[in-house]
Amino acid sequence: MNYKYLCASENGFIQQLAVAYVNHGYWFYVTGNIPNNKNAVLVDHKLMEKYNIAISKWARARRKLQGFANVQYLRHRQRFVLIATRGRHEFFEQEGDTIKDIRREPICYAGYSIGYHCGVDRKYHASVRIHPKQYRVLKRYFLEIATRRSREQISRELRRLPFESY
Repeated sequence: MNYKYLCASENGFIQQLAVAYVNHGYWFYVTGNIPNNKNAVLVDHKLMEKYNIAISKWARARRKLQGFANVQYLRHRQRFVLIATRGRHEFFEQEGDTIKDIRREPICYAGYSIGYHCGVDRKYHASVRIHPKQYRVLKRYFLEIATRRSREQISRELRRLPFESY
């Protein structure tokens, strides 16, 4: 089976994580960085084999019906995420206390914060926001230039920000 885990862009990574995984009950995660001196593809295959990740959607459905968790793997450049649904899986035993819950502690990547929150419709959804630290930096900068630049200049700078709207 050809399991697609490698993202070509930061935005692709964020979108896949939020839309395909978090929105479908993948809430428990660990993140990591692959050192530059290691072969990233070998690390990818080792992790996917260790947690039996590269399986069909039908196998995932059967596992879910039996009360087992499913695990997904996603990587952009050197940064990776292992993210799981609830249930029984060796992922929980192996990773132990390093596992975080995205509903309580969002994943931070590329200036974004990916979480799972209650929306205005009172239903829970994946949430992609500018990370609070990044937001404070941007806010400080724009407050500083607000009285020194024209509305058009500020508008141009806002349009150039590297964030997608979600």
